Amino acid sequence: MASTSAHVVGTIKRFVPVPLKRALARRLPASMWHHVDPEWHRKAVGGLWDTIGKLQFELLVREGLQPQDRLLDIGCGSLRGGVHFIRYLDTGHYAGVDKSAERLAAGRDVELEAAGLAHKEPVLEVLEDFEFDRLGQTFDYAVALSLFTHLPPELIERCLSRADPVLASGGRLFATFLEVADDEQQRVLDRSERLYAKDPNFWYSFEELRSACAGTALEADYVGDWGHPRDQKLVVFAKR
Repeated sequence: MASTSAHVVGTIKRFVPVPLKRALARRLPASMWHHVDPEWHRKAVGGLWDTIGKLQFELLVREGLQPQDRLLDIGCGSLRGGVHFIRYLDTGHYAGVDKSAERLAAGRDVELEAAGLAHKEPVLEVLEDFEFDRLGQTFDYAVALSLFTHLPPELIERCLSRADPVLASGGRLFATFLEVADDEQQRVLDRSERLYAKDPNFWYSFEELRSACAGTALEADYVGDWGHPRDQKLVVFAKR
C-alpha cells in the first residue's frame, strides 16, 4: 500500500509546477514533505549540497581541525557540512544546532542514515536563540556558514556573545558574510532590516563585524576570498 501511494504521488509530482509544490509542502506536516520533494531539505539550505559541504570541511582541516577536536556547527541545517565533519571527528565530538526542527530531523533521519553515521552520536539540538550553554560543553572550533547572510546586526552580536563562553581558549569561529564597502549606500527598509537594494540578503562590511564582537574575548580577522561559489567572504573570530 505504501509503495502504491508513493508511486501515485511521484506520478502527480511530475505535472505540478514547482511554485505550487513548494506552497503545498509548506501546508503539509513535516513528516510528509519528502513525498512532495525527497530532497527538500537539501534545497532548503541553499542547494550546492556537495560543493559547499566539502568546501567547509576542507577549510577547517586546512586550518588544523583534528578528529579529537570538538566542533560547534551553528545553523547546521540538514547537515550539508555536518555529514563530512561527523565522519571525520571522534564519536560525540560534533554538535550541530539549528532553529528548524524539521531540517535537523531530515539531517538525522535521512542524511546520517544514508551515510551510515548514526553510530557517531552527534549532538543535534534545536536552539531558537543561540543558547549554546545548553550543550554543556566547550568547543575548539565553530562554524557559521551562510548564517550571517540572513541575520540582522543585533542577532549577529547575540550569536557572538553567546559563542564566546563556549569556545575554548584559542578556539576559533569561522563565519561567512556578504561584503559591502563601508561607504556604499544602503537602503534601510525599517530598523530591523538592513537590506541592500541589490540583494535580499544582509550585507556587511568587515568593520561592522569586527564591532559586533565588542565586549567579548573574540577578535575578528579578515580572510576574504576562500573559494565560495556565491562569493561569500570569510571572517574568523578567534578567542585570544
